[in-house]
Amino acid sequence: MKQKPTSNYHQPSFTTQYLEDLLNPSVPLYQLANRIPWELFEEDFIKLYSDKGRTAKPIRLMVGLLILKQVEDLSDEVVVERWVQNPYYQYFCGEKEFQWDFPCDPSDLVYFRKRIGAAGCEKILKVSIQLHGRKALEKEILVDTTVQEKNITFPTDSKLHRKVAEQCVKIAKAEGIQLRRSYKRTLPELTKAQHNRTHPKRRKKARKAAKKLKTIAGALIRELERKLTEEALQKYSAKLALFDKVVQQKRNDKNKIYSLHEVEVSCIGKGKENKKYEFGQKASIAVTRNSGIVVSALSFKNAPYDGHTLPAVLEQVEKLTGKRPSDCTTDRGYRGNKTIGETNINIPGPPKAKASPYEKSKQRKRFRKRAGIEPIIGHLKSDFRMKRNYLKGLIGDEINVLLAGAAFNFKKWLNEAVLALIQLWFMIYNFHHQKSLVKSLP
Repeated sequence: MKQKPTSNYHQPSFTTQYLEDLLNPSVPLYQLANRIPWELFEEDFIKLYSDKGRTAKPIRLMVGLLILKQVEDLSDEVVVERWVQNPYYQYFCGEKEFQWDFPCDPSDLVYFRKRIGAAGCEKILKVSIQLHGRKALEKEILVDTTVQEKNITFPTDSKLHRKVAEQCVKIAKAEGIQLRRSYKRTLPELTKAQHNRTHPKRRKKARKAAKKLKTIAGALIRELERKLTEEALQKYSAKLALFDKVVQQKRNDKNKIYSLHEVEVSCIGKGKENKKYEFGQKASIAVTRNSGIVVSALSFKNAPYDGHTLPAVLEQVEKLTGKRPSDCTTDRGYRGNKTIGETNINIPGPPKAKASPYEKSKQRKRFRKRAGIEPIIGHLKSDFRMKRNYLKGLIGDEINVLLAGAAFNFKKWLNEAVLALIQLWFMIYNFHHQKSLVKSLP
Protein backbone atom coordinates (compact mmCIF):
# COMPACT_ATOMS: atom_id res chain seq x y z
CA MET A 1 0.00 0.00 0.00
CA LYS A 2 1.15 3.58 -0.64
CA GLN A 3 2.85 5.44 2.20
CA LYS A 4 0.98 7.98 4.28
CA PRO A 5 1.38 11.62 3.15
CA THR A 6 4.10 13.43 5.10
CA SER A 7 4.55 17.09 5.88
CA ASN A 8 7.75 19.07 6.38
CA TYR A 9 6.05 21.38 8.89
CA HIS A 10 6.58 20.70 12.59
CA GLN A 11 4.97 22.59 15.43
CA PRO A 12 7.40 24.05 17.99
CA SER A 13 7.38 22.41 21.40
CA PHE A 14 9.23 22.93 24.70
CA THR A 15 9.83 19.20 25.15
CA THR A 16 10.56 17.91 21.62
CA GLN A 17 14.03 18.37 20.14
CA TYR A 18 14.25 18.12 16.37
CA LEU A 19 17.25 16.70 14.49
CA GLU A 20 17.33 19.75 12.24
CA ASP A 21 18.07 21.92 15.30
CA LEU A 22 20.43 19.50 17.08
CA LEU A 23 22.80 18.43 14.30
CA ASN A 24 25.76 20.31 12.88
CA PRO A 25 24.77 21.87 9.52
CA SER A 26 28.39 21.87 8.31
CA VAL A 27 28.59 18.05 8.27
CA PRO A 28 28.68 16.94 4.59
CA LEU A 29 26.02 14.23 5.04
CA TYR A 30 23.67 16.86 6.50
CA GLN A 31 24.30 19.10 3.47
CA LEU A 32 23.83 16.21 1.03
CA ALA A 33 20.45 15.40 2.61
CA ASN A 34 19.30 18.94 1.78
CA ARG A 35 20.69 18.86 -1.77
CA ILE A 36 19.11 15.63 -3.03
CA PRO A 37 15.69 16.23 -4.68
CA TRP A 38 13.80 13.52 -2.76
CA GLU A 39 10.49 14.53 -4.29
CA LEU A 40 11.65 13.15 -7.66
CA PHE A 41 11.97 9.66 -6.19
CA GLU A 42 8.58 9.92 -4.50
CA GLU A 43 6.88 11.01 -7.74
CA ASP A 44 8.39 8.14 -9.74
CA PHE A 45 8.22 5.31 -7.18
CA ILE A 46 4.75 6.03 -5.75
CA LYS A 47 3.31 4.59 -8.98
CA LEU A 48 4.79 1.18 -8.08
CA TYR A 49 2.63 0.84 -4.95
CA SER A 50 -0.96 -0.35 -4.59
CA ASP A 51 -3.80 1.47 -2.82
CA LYS A 52 -4.59 -1.66 -0.80
CA GLY A 53 -2.77 -3.59 1.89
CA ARG A 54 -0.44 -2.57 4.71
CA THR A 55 1.01 0.94 4.65
CA ALA A 56 4.44 0.98 3.04
CA LYS A 57 7.60 2.47 4.50
CA PRO A 58 8.39 6.04 3.34
CA ILE A 59 10.11 6.12 -0.04
CA ARG A 60 12.73 8.58 1.20
CA LEU A 61 13.63 6.19 4.01
CA MET A 62 14.15 3.25 1.63
CA VAL A 63 16.08 5.26 -0.99
CA GLY A 64 18.22 6.82 1.74
CA LEU A 65 19.06 3.41 3.20
CA LEU A 66 20.04 2.13 -0.26
CA ILE A 67 22.36 5.12 -0.79
CA LEU A 68 23.93 4.83 2.70
CA LYS A 69 24.41 1.08 2.28
CA GLN A 70 26.33 1.54 -0.95
CA VAL A 71 28.30 4.66 0.05
CA GLU A 72 29.46 3.14 3.36
CA ASP A 73 29.94 -0.40 1.92
CA LEU A 74 27.53 -2.05 4.38
CA SER A 75 25.19 -5.01 4.26
CA ASP A 76 21.42 -4.67 4.57
CA GLU A 77 21.54 -5.80 8.20
CA VAL A 78 24.38 -3.48 9.26
CA VAL A 79 22.98 -0.34 7.61
CA VAL A 80 19.68 -0.84 9.49
CA GLU A 81 21.58 -1.26 12.78
CA ARG A 82 23.72 1.85 12.19
CA TRP A 83 20.64 3.86 11.29
CA VAL A 84 19.42 3.50 14.88
CA GLN A 85 22.81 4.59 16.26
CA ASN A 86 23.56 7.51 13.92
CA PRO A 87 21.34 10.64 14.03
CA TYR A 88 22.85 11.90 10.75
CA TYR A 89 21.67 8.71 9.03
CA GLN A 90 18.18 9.35 10.39
CA TYR A 91 18.16 12.97 9.21
CA PHE A 92 19.42 11.84 5.79
CA CYS A 93 16.46 9.45 5.54
CA GLY A 94 13.93 12.14 6.39
CA GLU A 95 13.29 11.70 10.12
CA LYS A 96 12.36 14.80 12.12
CA GLU A 97 13.02 13.37 15.59
CA PHE A 98 15.54 10.83 16.85
CA GLN A 99 14.15 7.28 16.64
CA TRP A 100 14.98 4.42 18.99
CA ASP A 101 13.50 1.57 16.93
CA PHE A 102 14.70 -0.10 13.73
CA PRO A 103 13.31 1.69 10.65
CA CYS A 104 12.45 -1.55 8.83
CA ASP A 105 13.41 -5.18 8.51
CA PRO A 106 16.59 -5.73 6.44
CA SER A 107 14.58 -7.91 4.03
CA ASP A 108 12.46 -4.83 3.16
CA LEU A 109 15.48 -3.49 1.26
CA VAL A 110 15.46 -6.66 -0.87
CA TYR A 111 11.79 -6.18 -1.76
CA PHE A 112 12.32 -2.47 -2.43
CA ARG A 113 15.20 -3.19 -4.85
CA LYS A 114 12.96 -5.66 -6.68
CA ARG A 115 10.13 -3.14 -6.74
CA ILE A 116 12.09 -0.26 -8.32
CA GLY A 117 14.28 -2.55 -10.48
CA ALA A 118 17.13 -1.37 -12.69
CA ALA A 119 15.09 1.62 -13.93
CA GLY A 120 14.71 2.97 -10.39
CA CYS A 121 18.42 2.53 -9.64
CA GLU A 122 19.20 4.33 -12.89
CA LYS A 123 17.11 7.22 -11.54
CA ILE A 124 19.31 7.31 -8.42
CA LEU A 125 22.42 7.39 -10.64
CA LYS A 126 20.92 10.25 -12.66
CA VAL A 127 20.32 12.31 -9.51
CA SER A 128 23.90 11.66 -8.34
CA ILE A 129 25.17 13.00 -11.69
CA GLN A 130 22.96 16.09 -11.54
CA LEU A 131 24.39 17.00 -8.13
CA HIS A 132 27.69 17.90 -9.83
CA GLY A 133 26.07 20.34 -12.24
CA ARG A 134 28.05 21.40 -15.30
CA LYS A 135 31.05 19.25 -14.32
CA ALA A 136 29.16 16.20 -15.58
CA LEU A 137 28.50 17.72 -19.03
CA GLU A 138 31.97 17.29 -20.53
CA LYS A 139 32.35 16.59 -24.23
CA GLU A 140 34.72 13.65 -23.75
CA ILE A 141 34.23 10.48 -21.71
CA LEU A 142 36.51 7.57 -20.79
CA VAL A 143 35.11 4.03 -21.08
CA ASP A 144 36.41 0.68 -19.86
CA THR A 145 35.04 -2.72 -18.90
CA THR A 146 35.64 -4.89 -15.87
CA VAL A 147 34.21 -8.06 -14.34
CA GLN A 148 31.69 -7.89 -11.52
CA GLU A 149 32.27 -11.20 -9.77
CA LYS A 150 29.35 -13.11 -8.34
CA ASN A 151 29.26 -14.40 -4.78
CA ILE A 152 30.00 -18.03 -5.65
CA THR A 153 32.76 -20.46 -4.74
CA PHE A 154 35.43 -21.26 -7.30
CA PRO A 155 33.62 -23.79 -9.54
CA THR A 156 34.95 -27.30 -10.08
CA ASP A 157 33.16 -30.36 -11.49
CA SER A 158 33.52 -32.23 -8.20
CA LYS A 159 31.87 -29.43 -6.19
CA LEU A 160 28.97 -29.22 -8.63
CA HIS A 161 28.46 -33.00 -8.69
CA ARG A 162 28.33 -33.15 -4.91
CA LYS A 163 25.79 -30.30 -4.79
CA VAL A 164 23.66 -32.08 -7.41
CA ALA A 165 23.70 -35.26 -5.31
CA GLU A 166 22.74 -33.36 -2.14
CA GLN A 167 19.92 -31.53 -3.94
CA CYS A 168 18.56 -34.83 -5.25
CA VAL A 169 18.49 -36.26 -1.71
CA LYS A 170 16.58 -33.16 -0.52
CA ILE A 171 14.00 -33.50 -3.31
CA ALA A 172 13.51 -37.19 -2.48
CA LYS A 173 13.01 -36.37 1.20
CA ALA A 174 10.50 -33.60 0.38
CA GLU A 175 8.47 -35.94 -1.86
CA GLY A 176 8.66 -38.91 0.53
CA ILE A 177 10.69 -41.12 -1.83
CA GLN A 178 12.89 -43.89 -0.41
CA LEU A 179 16.24 -43.88 -2.22
CA ARG A 180 18.42 -46.97 -2.48
CA ARG A 181 21.29 -44.99 -0.95
CA SER A 182 21.60 -41.42 0.32
CA TYR A 183 25.45 -41.42 0.23
CA LYS A 184 25.43 -39.35 3.42
CA ARG A 185 28.86 -40.61 4.53
CA THR A 186 30.33 -41.25 1.10
CA LEU A 187 29.99 -37.69 -0.30
CA PRO A 188 32.13 -35.96 2.40
CA GLU A 189 34.84 -38.64 2.06
CA LEU A 190 34.99 -38.26 -1.73
CA THR A 191 35.13 -34.47 -1.37
CA LYS A 192 37.97 -34.75 1.13
CA ALA A 193 39.89 -36.83 -1.39
CA GLN A 194 39.94 -33.81 -3.75
CA HIS A 195 42.18 -31.85 -1.37
CA ASN A 196 45.60 -31.09 -2.88
CA ARG A 197 44.68 -33.13 -5.94
CA THR A 198 47.62 -31.87 -8.02
CA HIS A 199 50.16 -33.58 -5.75
CA PRO A 200 51.69 -36.60 -7.55
CA LYS A 201 50.92 -38.95 -4.65
CA ARG A 202 47.26 -37.87 -4.43
CA ARG A 203 46.46 -37.39 -8.12
CA LYS A 204 45.24 -40.91 -8.79
CA LYS A 205 43.02 -41.06 -5.70
CA ALA A 206 41.52 -37.64 -6.43
CA ARG A 207 40.75 -38.55 -10.04
CA LYS A 208 39.05 -41.76 -8.94
CA ALA A 209 36.98 -39.88 -6.32
CA ALA A 210 35.90 -37.24 -8.88
CA LYS A 211 34.75 -39.97 -11.26
CA LYS A 212 32.74 -41.64 -8.50
CA LEU A 213 31.09 -38.31 -7.53
CA LYS A 214 29.90 -37.89 -11.11
CA THR A 215 28.56 -41.47 -11.17
CA ILE A 216 26.65 -40.93 -7.91
CA ALA A 217 25.11 -37.65 -9.15
CA GLY A 218 23.95 -39.29 -12.39
CA ALA A 219 22.53 -42.31 -10.57
CA LEU A 220 20.51 -40.14 -8.16
CA ILE A 221 19.08 -38.07 -11.03
CA ARG A 222 17.94 -41.18 -12.90
CA GLU A 223 16.46 -42.72 -9.75
CA LEU A 224 14.45 -39.56 -9.09
CA GLU A 225 13.15 -39.50 -12.67
CA ARG A 226 11.95 -43.10 -12.26
CA LYS A 227 10.27 -42.71 -8.87
CA LEU A 228 8.74 -39.22 -9.01
CA THR A 229 5.07 -38.93 -9.93
CA GLU A 230 4.05 -37.10 -13.11
CA GLU A 231 2.96 -34.08 -11.10
CA ALA A 232 6.25 -33.99 -9.15
CA LEU A 233 8.24 -34.50 -12.36
CA GLN A 234 6.57 -31.45 -13.86
CA LYS A 235 7.29 -29.49 -10.67
CA TYR A 236 11.02 -30.33 -10.66
CA SER A 237 11.55 -30.57 -14.42
CA ALA A 238 13.66 -27.38 -14.61
CA LYS A 239 15.88 -28.46 -11.70
CA LEU A 240 16.38 -31.99 -13.05
CA ALA A 241 17.25 -30.61 -16.51
CA LEU A 242 19.82 -28.33 -14.87
CA PHE A 243 21.28 -31.22 -12.86
CA ASP A 244 21.50 -33.37 -15.99
CA LYS A 245 23.30 -30.58 -17.88
CA VAL A 246 25.83 -30.21 -15.05
CA VAL A 247 26.59 -33.93 -15.08
CA GLN A 248 26.84 -34.15 -18.88
CA GLN A 249 28.94 -31.01 -19.51
CA LYS A 250 32.61 -31.36 -20.40
CA ARG A 251 35.71 -29.23 -19.96
CA ASN A 252 35.62 -27.40 -23.31
CA ASP A 253 31.84 -27.00 -23.65
CA LYS A 254 30.31 -23.57 -24.25
CA ASN A 255 27.64 -22.03 -21.99
CA LYS A 256 28.67 -24.16 -19.05
CA ILE A 257 26.96 -24.06 -15.66
CA TYR A 258 29.30 -22.78 -12.92
CA SER A 259 26.81 -22.48 -10.07
CA LEU A 260 23.46 -24.13 -9.34
CA HIS A 261 21.92 -21.01 -7.76
CA GLU A 262 23.49 -18.55 -10.25
CA VAL A 263 23.14 -20.29 -13.61
CA GLU A 264 23.81 -17.08 -15.64
CA VAL A 265 27.39 -16.72 -14.36
CA SER A 266 30.00 -16.55 -17.14
CA CYS A 267 33.70 -17.43 -17.04
CA ILE A 268 35.65 -14.37 -18.22
CA GLY A 269 39.40 -14.36 -18.85
CA LYS A 270 40.91 -10.88 -18.35
CA GLY A 271 44.59 -11.80 -18.67
CA LYS A 272 45.49 -10.95 -15.08
CA GLU A 273 48.55 -12.64 -13.62
CA ASN A 274 47.08 -13.20 -10.15
CA LYS A 275 43.60 -14.20 -11.35
CA LYS A 276 43.34 -15.61 -14.86
CA TYR A 277 39.59 -16.24 -14.78
CA GLU A 278 36.77 -14.39 -13.07
CA PHE A 279 33.22 -15.68 -12.67
CA GLY A 280 30.44 -13.12 -13.01
CA GLN A 281 29.20 -10.65 -15.61
CA LYS A 282 30.97 -7.99 -17.65
CA ALA A 283 30.35 -4.41 -16.49
CA SER A 284 31.05 -1.22 -18.45
CA ILE A 285 31.91 2.06 -16.70
CA ALA A 286 32.05 5.52 -18.33
CA VAL A 287 33.43 8.61 -16.57
CA THR A 288 33.97 12.22 -17.60
CA ARG A 289 37.51 13.01 -18.76
CA ASN A 290 38.51 15.76 -16.31
CA SER A 291 36.11 15.64 -13.37
CA GLY A 292 35.94 11.82 -13.13
CA ILE A 293 32.17 11.58 -12.58
CA VAL A 294 30.52 8.23 -13.38
CA VAL A 295 28.00 8.94 -16.16
CA SER A 296 27.26 5.35 -17.20
CA ALA A 297 27.24 1.97 -15.45
CA LEU A 298 25.95 -1.08 -17.29
CA SER A 299 26.05 -4.86 -16.85
CA PHE A 300 26.15 -7.18 -19.89
CA LYS A 301 25.16 -10.83 -20.11
CA ASN A 302 27.43 -13.50 -21.65
CA ALA A 303 30.55 -11.26 -21.82
CA PRO A 304 30.14 -9.57 -25.24
CA TYR A 305 33.07 -8.03 -27.11
CA ASP A 306 33.99 -4.64 -25.62
CA GLY A 307 33.40 -2.78 -28.89
CA HIS A 308 29.83 -4.09 -29.11
CA THR A 309 28.95 -2.55 -25.72
CA LEU A 310 29.67 1.05 -26.79
CA PRO A 311 26.27 1.88 -28.42
CA ALA A 312 24.42 1.00 -25.20
CA VAL A 313 26.94 2.98 -23.10
CA LEU A 314 26.61 6.12 -25.25
CA GLU A 315 22.82 5.80 -25.21
CA GLN A 316 22.78 5.66 -21.40
CA VAL A 317 25.17 8.64 -21.12
CA GLU A 318 22.82 10.70 -23.29
CA LYS A 319 19.81 9.52 -21.27
CA LEU A 320 21.34 10.42 -17.90
CA THR A 321 23.09 13.67 -18.79
CA GLY A 322 20.89 14.91 -21.61
CA LYS A 323 23.93 15.39 -23.82
CA ARG A 324 25.72 12.99 -26.18
CA PRO A 325 29.54 13.10 -25.86
CA SER A 326 31.51 14.16 -28.92
CA ASP A 327 34.54 11.98 -28.04
CA CYS A 328 34.90 8.60 -26.35
CA THR A 329 38.39 7.42 -25.38
CA THR A 330 38.94 3.69 -24.86
CA ASP A 331 41.72 1.10 -24.80
CA ARG A 332 42.73 -1.27 -27.61
CA GLY A 333 40.09 -3.78 -26.53
CA TYR A 334 37.51 -1.64 -28.35
CA ARG A 335 39.11 -1.92 -31.81
CA GLY A 336 36.54 -1.70 -34.59
CA ASN A 337 34.32 1.30 -35.22
CA LYS A 338 35.97 4.74 -35.33
CA THR A 339 32.62 6.55 -34.98
CA ILE A 340 29.24 5.68 -33.48
CA GLY A 341 26.63 8.21 -34.51
CA GLU A 342 28.10 11.63 -33.84
CA THR A 343 30.68 10.33 -31.33
CA ASN A 344 34.33 9.77 -32.27
CA ILE A 345 35.94 6.65 -30.79
CA ASN A 346 39.58 7.32 -29.86
CA ILE A 347 41.71 4.16 -29.60
CA PRO A 348 45.46 4.18 -28.79
CA GLY A 349 47.75 3.58 -31.74
CA PRO A 350 50.83 4.91 -33.53
CA PRO A 351 50.49 8.53 -34.74
CA LYS A 352 50.05 9.33 -38.40
CA ALA A 353 53.20 9.83 -40.46
CA LYS A 354 52.33 13.46 -41.24
CA ALA A 355 51.23 14.35 -37.70
CA SER A 356 52.81 17.48 -36.24
CA PRO A 357 54.60 17.46 -32.85
CA TYR A 358 51.60 19.27 -31.36
CA GLU A 359 49.20 16.56 -32.60
CA LYS A 360 51.48 13.81 -31.28
CA SER A 361 51.69 15.51 -27.87
CA LYS A 362 47.92 15.98 -27.75
CA GLN A 363 47.31 12.33 -28.63
CA ARG A 364 49.82 11.16 -26.03
CA LYS A 365 48.19 13.25 -23.29
CA ARG A 366 44.71 12.00 -24.25
CA PHE A 367 45.64 8.34 -23.93
CA ARG A 368 47.58 8.92 -20.73
CA LYS A 369 44.45 10.57 -19.36
CA ARG A 370 42.47 7.44 -20.31
CA ALA A 371 44.37 5.49 -17.66
CA GLY A 372 42.57 7.61 -15.06
CA ILE A 373 39.52 5.35 -15.28
CA GLU A 374 41.47 2.39 -13.86
CA PRO A 375 41.70 3.72 -10.25
CA ILE A 376 38.03 4.73 -10.42
CA ILE A 377 37.09 1.13 -11.23
CA GLY A 378 39.37 0.05 -8.38
CA HIS A 379 37.48 2.32 -5.96
CA LEU A 380 34.13 1.04 -7.24
CA LYS A 381 35.26 -2.48 -6.40
CA SER A 382 37.02 -1.89 -3.08
CA ASP A 383 34.80 0.86 -1.60
CA PHE A 384 31.35 0.56 -3.21
CA ARG A 385 30.50 -3.19 -3.26
CA MET A 386 31.40 -4.03 -6.86
CA LYS A 387 34.22 -6.44 -6.01
CA ARG A 388 31.74 -9.20 -5.16
CA ASN A 389 28.08 -8.96 -6.03
CA TYR A 390 25.75 -10.43 -3.40
CA LEU A 391 22.50 -9.62 -5.24
CA LYS A 392 20.79 -12.50 -7.01
CA GLY A 393 20.33 -12.97 -10.75
CA LEU A 394 20.95 -10.78 -13.78
CA ILE A 395 18.74 -8.05 -12.33
CA GLY A 396 21.01 -8.08 -9.27
CA ASP A 397 24.04 -7.48 -11.52
CA GLU A 398 22.36 -4.46 -13.13
CA ILE A 399 21.20 -2.99 -9.82
CA ASN A 400 24.56 -3.41 -8.07
CA VAL A 401 26.63 -1.71 -10.78
CA LEU A 402 24.16 1.21 -11.03
CA LEU A 403 24.13 1.75 -7.26
CA ALA A 404 27.94 1.49 -7.13
CA GLY A 405 28.24 4.25 -9.75
CA ALA A 406 25.73 6.42 -7.86
CA ALA A 407 27.56 5.84 -4.56
CA PHE A 408 30.85 6.92 -6.15
CA ASN A 409 29.27 10.20 -7.30
CA PHE A 410 27.68 10.85 -3.90
CA LYS A 411 30.98 10.15 -2.12
CA LYS A 412 32.77 12.46 -4.55
CA TRP A 413 30.32 15.23 -3.67
CA LEU A 414 30.84 14.59 0.07
CA ASN A 415 34.63 14.75 -0.35
CA GLU A 416 34.35 18.03 -2.23
CA ALA A 417 32.14 19.41 0.56
CA VAL A 418 34.78 18.44 3.14
CA LEU A 419 37.49 20.08 1.04
CA ALA A 420 35.44 23.28 0.72
CA LEU A 421 34.94 23.30 4.51
CA ILE A 422 38.68 22.93 5.11
CA GLN A 423 39.48 25.72 2.66
CA LEU A 424 36.94 28.00 4.36
CA TRP A 425 38.50 27.24 7.74
CA PHE A 426 41.98 28.12 6.44
CA MET A 427 40.69 31.38 4.94
CA ILE A 428 39.14 32.39 8.28
CA TYR A 429 42.31 31.38 10.13
CA ASN A 430 44.56 33.36 7.77
CA PHE A 431 42.29 36.40 8.00
CA HIS A 432 42.39 36.45 11.82
CA HIS A 433 46.12 35.70 11.83
CA GLN A 434 46.87 38.64 9.51
CA LYS A 435 44.55 40.87 11.56
CA SER A 436 46.44 40.01 14.75
CA LEU A 437 49.76 40.70 13.04
CA VAL A 438 48.53 44.16 11.95
CA LYS A 439 47.43 44.97 15.50
CA SER A 440 50.82 43.89 16.92
CA LEU A 441 52.70 46.33 14.67
CA PRO A 442 53.91 49.51 16.42
